Parts: sequence; structure tokens; C-alpha cells
Amino acid sequence: MDGILPLYKPRGMTSHDCVFKVRKLLKTKKVGHTGTLDPEVDGVLPLCIGRATKIAEYITESEKEYEAEITLGTATETEDAHGDIIESKAVAETIAVANIEAVLKSFIGDITQIPPMYSAVKVNGKKLYEYARQGIAVERPERTVTIHDITMLSNDPVTDKNTTFSIRVTCSKGTYVRTLAVDIGKALGYPAHMSKLTRHSSGGFQLEDCVTFDKIEMDNYNLIPMEVPLSKLTKLTVNETLEKAVKNGAVLPIAKECIGLERFGVWNTVNECIAIYKPHPSKPGVMKPEKVLRI
Repeated sequence: MDGILPLYKPRGMTSHDCVFKVRKLLKTKKVGHTGTLDPEVDGVLPLCIGRATKIAEYITESEKEYEAEITLGTATETEDAHGDIIESKAVAETIAVANIEAVLKSFIGDITQIPPMYSAVKVNGKKLYEYARQGIAVERPERTVTIHDITMLSNDPVTDKNTTFSIRVTCSKGTYVRTLAVDIGKALGYPAHMSKLTRHSSGGFQLEDCVTFDKIEMDNYNLIPMEVPLSKLTKLTVNETLEKAVKNGAVLPIAKECIGLERFGVWNTVNECIAIYKPHPSKPGVMKPEKVLRI
């Protein structure tokens, strides 16, 4: 049993809960997820089954798309709706849609974020949320992430009676939408938190591609071949002789069509991706395996 299972993760479950349940349902231990979603976030969670666990990191590195609801007027310790309120400020003015959209546009591109204390980022080998639960303040490392696109979905202005608005965000791996919501609130002059979040896309899989646990239990699902998410890589097809060398991890002369690329897929004549290759770091004109997928 090998392939990708694009799972719809429901609210109330951790990503590890989902992996554990799928292991039981599919009766296999080789199941891995491709990017943690917080328990109260729902949406796309691609799971790698069997041999496909070898490509989990490539799916994890892909851009993500989210739909988030932002609430102005209150900030929480967790930056979402489930933490204690740490700051409040009444929304005493009408904030026009055009003003919000202008602020949103200012976040497009590379931005710097400080991960929330209630997150799984490690500092000195310990997760930040472990420090937070013990009341220990630690310096959090800044990270650069990329916001590819951000748009407002709500059509109404923010007022004292309507303090929420929704956005659609396409972003790089490692982006904390909770933190983005807080920073958007600051730019608008108010404390804020992310009050709801759904992941619409990850690894090239959309919400409509996902299967629920109910469908898995009814055996109403199909695993997606791991070649599907790898199809975005430049494709180098080799003959049977070179296929054997590739499966043995051979270093080969770099193909012309792959010069200058960070990585590329090596495929056999029956349309299977057998390895991920990259330029050799110290030998110009040579390529080496980054990961062999089939042996």
C-alpha cells in the first residue's frame, strides 16, 4: 500500500491523532503527515502511506493556502480563539474595506515573523509551548516567510458590532497565520487574534480532493500515486541500464535540461519516479541522488 491520502482533517484532532487513526484503519504503520495543523484547524492534510513517506518532506515544503477569520479588539496568549485574553481595545470606528485591503497588500512578499509561544518550534531542544506552559519566557528566533497572495473575502467594513473579517492567504512553508492575523491587527491599530482557520490547499491537493474518515471507514477512497506531487519537478527519463545505476545511488553526468536546477525527478520508461537528484555540491557537471525512491 503506497501513495498519498489527501485527508480532510476535522477540528478537534491533532495531526498525530489523524496519523494514528489512519494507521489503524489502513492496518499499516508506515503513515506520515506533511505539516502539522493545530487541533482546532480543519482542512487539507496530505498523509503519505508506505513508500510515499519518502517524499513527505517535498510535500511539506510546498506552498499552502488558508482561509482565516480575524477578530479585532482582543489579543490572546495563543494568538487564536482558544487562549486567555491578554489585551483589549474597543473598535470605536468604522474601518473601510479599502483600508483593510491596503494593509493586507503590505504583507505580500517576504516578511519576518516571530513564532507564537504556543507553537512546536524548538529552542534549545525544547518546544516553545512547553516553555509557555511552565510560564518561562524565552527568546524566540525570527524567521522569514513568504506571503504569495492575500485577499479579503469579507464585503463589509469592520465596526463595533462587526469586528471580524475573513482573508484568503497563499504562503510558504512555516508561515504562522495566527501571527499574521496579530500583525494585521497591529497594522490596523488594534489587538487581534485568528478566530478561525481552514487549510484549503497543501502539496497541490485541494479541499475538494480530500477524503473524510467516514469514507476511509467505508473503503471509499483512492491513494494518489506519489508521482502526482512530484510531477512539478523537471522530469529526466532514463533507460533500463541507467535505471539500475540510479537505484543503486550512482553519481551521473548532469543532463543538459537539469543544469541550474536545485533538484529534479529521475523517471523510468514505465512512468515511475525512481529518485530525486540534485547537482553535486563539489563536482561541476555531475549529479548525485538526494533520495532514491524505488530499489
